[in-house]
Amino acid sequence: MSDLDCREFVEQVTSYLEGTLTPEAEQDFIDHLALCDGCERYLDQIRQTTQKLTDLPAGELPSDARTALLENFRARRG
Repeated sequence: MSDLDCREFVEQVTSYLEGTLTPEAEQDFIDHLALCDGCERYLDQIRQTTQKLTDLPAGELPSDARTALLENFRARRG
């Protein structure tokens, strides 16, 4: 059973998606995900947002805006 709370889950989302969590932290993340519908929806929203940003043609979003969004997203993971 995971001792991870929702705040910690949110802080680890980027690391999880990038595959940089330790095996133990990843298991705690997955355990929490299995028990928390809210965090499951949050993870899905982040995945969709990330995919949409990735799918945008380079000319549709100014490069500095794209870079700022991605840097801000990564910085929030703590």
